[in-house]
Amino acid sequence: MCQSWQARIIDQQKYRPNDNRTAWQVDRSRIIHAAAFRRLQAKTQIMGIGLNDFYRTRLTHSLEVAQIGSGLLRHLKKQHPNFSHFPSGSLLETLCLAHDIGHPPFGHGGEIALNYMMREHGGFEGNAQTLRIVSKLEPYSNGYGMNLTRRTLLGFIKYPAFIDDLWHTIPPLSEQRSFIKADHWRPAKGLYKDDKDVFDWIVAPLSKNDQHILSRHYNVDEFRAKTHYKSIDSAIMELADDIAYAVHDLEDAIATEVLTLADWQNHALTQLQALNSPWLTTHLSSITARLFSHHEYERKDAIGELVNTFIIHANLVVQNADFESEILQYTVSLPDEFASILNVLKHFVFKRLIREPKMQQVEFKGQNLLIELFSAFASDPMRLLPETTQEMWLNAHQQGDNAMRIICDYLSGMSDEYAYKTYQRLFLPSA
Repeated sequence: MCQSWQARIIDQQKYRPNDNRTAWQVDRSRIIHAAAFRRLQAKTQIMGIGLNDFYRTRLTHSLEVAQIGSGLLRHLKKQHPNFSHFPSGSLLETLCLAHDIGHPPFGHGGEIALNYMMREHGGFEGNAQTLRIVSKLEPYSNGYGMNLTRRTLLGFIKYPAFIDDLWHTIPPLSEQRSFIKADHWRPAKGLYKDDKDVFDWIVAPLSKNDQHILSRHYNVDEFRAKTHYKSIDSAIMELADDIAYAVHDLEDAIATEVLTLADWQNHALTQLQALNSPWLTTHLSSITARLFSHHEYERKDAIGELVNTFIIHANLVVQNADFESEILQYTVSLPDEFASILNVLKHFVFKRLIREPKMQQVEFKGQNLLIELFSAFASDPMRLLPETTQEMWLNAHQQGDNAMRIICDYLSGMSDEYAYKTYQRLFLPSA
């Protein structure tokens, strides 16, 4: 079983004399040297790039997720020394570094735009695009992406079912589109049917029982369903991502005075005080004072304390005893007390920062820009797409594959700035 999880979809014979790296270390190297990873430096995390050199991009966010993930893994291994199915440090770092490489320009606005334009062609979703990039698009191999190990690929799959099965009700569409309602077009979180061959290969070592349980899902609203389970590797990565989002993005907003002490007191503080948390009873007033201190080192100290608190309270738990594979049977989670604290912080960042009207106006602008770009390229792909992308589009079209996915791949790989420049070139007379 161990050998099957270290297998790669194709056997590439590389001349690497005296290369003593493990399979997981090779995967990490391929991520770090990938163009898709470098592009994260030019993609928005929450705030606009170029407005202030303090803001986190998706690249710096991913580095922080990797750091937190490493801390979680060290803690869990110390707490459970007899559990032999944890990922290696290199494997987990690979997942954390690359977890966002499938996200398009303009954040969630870009994701909504591409999902809307792909509504009849399998949808779009950032995590699905991550798997597609590492397994097919990144040109380390001919058609097999970075050719990563099977367990690494499984770790990238946070939602192990197909969008076609999860997006059970596509919203009605007006023939005269003006502007779309974002909440209707938020993507179902899953995988593309276009990548079914890769998914089937990844889960091949699992029993039929495990494959069946893994694909279970439930309805979350009138449009979408969501899966229940993921591998332990993916669960650790996701918790690290949640901590970075809730704590480090909060730091960005406070440091740049986008979120004020009054915002904190009127929204987050009241919710935190309502929790039945002994830890907060002891630490909340001190955390608040340091977060909004005039001294940056005090804010940094509070941020570090919050991150450490979430790390040291993480637990290894059974997510479903019916799984036969240990990497699926177990997951990582926080006790209710600390899960509630993390959720309040995440909601505070979401409500007061991401959903703030000015931020939503910027997201709306990017959303509509991508819709216009997609419409233009789809209207005449053999004229407007770059030559290499034209060739891929033509091959897909001739073979009866999903040619619209090629246009989507091209647009989703753009940085925010490159998308702006492309729009100017196509539509603005002054460009």
